[in-house]
This record gives sequence, C-alpha cells and structure tokens, in this order.
Amino acid sequence: MLLVYTHKITPRVRYAFKHLCTRILGIPVSFTTTIEDFIAHDSMKMSYTRQPLSNEVFIRNHELLFEQGLSDVDINVQNWNDTKCFFPTGEKSALPFDIFAASFYLLSRYEEYLPHVKDAYGRFTATESLAYKENFLKQPVVDIWAYSLRDLLEQKFKDFTFPKRKYNVQPVIDVPVAYYFKQKGLLRTVGGCLTDLFRFKLRSLYQRILVLFGFQRDPYDTFKWIINKQKQYKFKFIVFFLIGDYSTYDKNININKKKFISLIKSVADYSKVGLKASYFSLNDITILKKEKKKIESITNYELEATRNSFSKINLPVSYRNLIALEVKKDFTMGYLDHFGFRAGTCTPFLFYDLDYETQSPLLVNSFHCLDYTLLKYQSQLDKKEELQGLINTVKKVDGTFTPIFHNYSFGPDDRWAGFKQLFTQILESVDESAS
Repeated sequence: MLLVYTHKITPRVRYAFKHLCTRILGIPVSFTTTIEDFIAHDSMKMSYTRQPLSNEVFIRNHELLFEQGLSDVDINVQNWNDTKCFFPTGEKSALPFDIFAASFYLLSRYEEYLPHVKDAYGRFTATESLAYKENFLKQPVVDIWAYSLRDLLEQKFKDFTFPKRKYNVQPVIDVPVAYYFKQKGLLRTVGGCLTDLFRFKLRSLYQRILVLFGFQRDPYDTFKWIINKQKQYKFKFIVFFLIGDYSTYDKNININKKKFISLIKSVADYSKVGLKASYFSLNDITILKKEKKKIESITNYELEATRNSFSKINLPVSYRNLIALEVKKDFTMGYLDHFGFRAGTCTPFLFYDLDYETQSPLLVNSFHCLDYTLLKYQSQLDKKEELQGLINTVKKVDGTFTPIFHNYSFGPDDRWAGFKQLFTQILESVDESAS
C-alpha cells in the first residue's frame, strides 16, 4: 500500500491519486494528514504538499486539487521526456510537474466546463482542447505519467513488487440504422423508391428492389459477419442499438418490428448489447428511461452501458442522467474527427462531477478511434499504419484500446472497402500482445 501525506485530504486528491495509483498502477493508496503516522509507515510512502518533510518521495502540489468549483487556470505546457507536461513544480519535487493536478484537469474534463466554441450539434470539438492545441492528443499522457511515477517509486522502494497489467481491446459496434432498405415500413419504403426514381439513382433503386424481394442481402445487415467474428475471440464486443423514436436526427427501424427485436436478441446471445441513446433523450431523462426499459425488456438483463447519439455529451447533465438511472458505463467520450485520447487516458475512469465535487460511480470508457476518422486516409496502407501506430501507443502503457466501428462499415459500399480487415487488425493485436 502507498501512504500519501498531504496537508488536506480533498475529494479531488483522492480521485486523482486513485486513478493513477490504483486504476493504472494497481497500487492501493491511503492518505494521512498526521506526520507521526506517515513517519511510522514502513512501506511505500510519498508526500504531496508544499514542502518535503525529510528525504521521502515528494511531489509539490499545485492548488487545483485543493480548490472548489471552476477558476481561470493558468496552463503552460512544456516538453518533458517524450511527452508533454503542465503545472510545473520546484526543484525539490521528485517530478518537474504535478502529475496529479494535471491528470485531474484532463480526467474531469475541466476545460469542457469553461467557455468554448461548440459545433453545429453543440459538441465540444477536438480543436478546442488543450491536447490538440499543444499536440499531445495522440498520447495517453495520464498513463505515461503514471508509469513515470511507477519508475520513480521502484527506484526508491526496491522490495515492492508492482503488479503488471495487460493490454486489451474493447471493441464497440455502433448500430444507428440496422437496415438500409429492409423493415422501414410502407411509407418510408415507397418514399425511398420515389426519391431514387426522381433523382435518377437507378442503381440504388435496383439494389433496393433486389433487397426487398430477398435476392440480395441488405447492405447494412452485417450482423452474421459480426457474430462469426465474435465467436473467434473470448473478449466480448459491445453492440449499441438505437431504439429511439424516428426523428430528424435518428432514423432507425421501429423497435416494435419483430425482426428488429429478433436481431437484437440474436446479437445479445453472443456479444454485450448496450443502448445508443437517441438525440432527444440526451436532455430528457424521461425519454432515456423509456429507452432503457425497452432495451432491457428485449435483452432480459439490466442495461450496463450506453453511448450517446452523435457522440454528444452535455457535461455534467448527460452523465448525471445516466447515474440517476443506475447505468454503469458510458462509451461516448471521444472525438469524431480526430484519433486520440480526449481525457488523456486509455484506462476507463470514474466521472468526477465538478459542480458537486464528488466522484460518481459512472465508469467512462473513452474511445480512441472511430471508423469515420479512418476515411480521411486515402490508401488502405495509410489507414493500416495510422491504426497500428495508435495501437502501439496504447500497448506501451498496457492500456485498453477502444475502437468504434459501425455495422455498415463492414458492408459492400466501396468507401468502406478494407474496413473488415482493419477491424480484424485491432482484434488480432491482443493475440500478438499475449505472444
């Protein structure tokens, strides 16, 4: 166990230390404000305060973890080793910056509470983030910093054996629309045919007819391939189905369709099934509660994970609603147009509510790669190399790689050519890591 001496034990201090020391490094941590208890401790210990007590491992604190609410934080990002850092400390500190305050700033999404420019859907964009502006978005800096702390403690406490964690993959498959042509109902089907006809989309009309009469598989119906791929691996995929009402933003199949219900049940037999929360449920807990009950009635087990439509998060409201409905995990934290680590980590972390100054039970699983982001790379080789680079980055800190693909990215559309191989490349990275 690591004992930490600090002049004041705050919820922020507990949160930051427990993510770095316990979640990433696997070390139990406790705190004390009593110098005598600290001196008497005969195992790993460090001080986190303004001045060192003697010759112990000392990290000089930044004031962020002892404040409440939001303030105008002055951040000066500097180069450190092969990464970046901020919140510098003095010469007496064992590290040149306060890794706990810096980690808290990123994990709590402090910057998303501050004034910023949103996109057309009201989302916080990558270009507004400190990580993007300072060029460390593609590094899981919190995990890198934690491993640097481990190296420091290993040098000081040579008798302590640090637990090792393993690199793993948490594949996510998003299903905003289960079928492109099938199960749309009479009005939508006729309307689609007429639209194709009037716009001279004769190829689309021909394909629609073939699918509707059963001569060809629906281009979005890739679930047989997904299930077969799942059978090859012990770790479970998480498949998020959108079951909300038809609207301007959400255009999936009606959840009352028997074949749609049957599809969800069949996928749930092999993979984990989560709820893709509809756009209008993001600000209305009543709608979200209705969707949660519906998906639970189909899968016959308690909903564990959600992912928001359009990857939109309204902090802290979106997460408070999930907590109120006892949802355990969220998979929305990430950027649509950039690879990287929105919260600076590749380790799932608990949501910290800055307004209430409390750690919540909601486990945030940030995603690092979206299939749409891969489309901007022209050649298949570029896509493969960029993806492998991201995988290698996560492997270096034995983290969890979370990619998001859609059901249709495994379909026959030319622009998604090669995406089955890219998804397989991610899955096989676990076997390579183990060997």
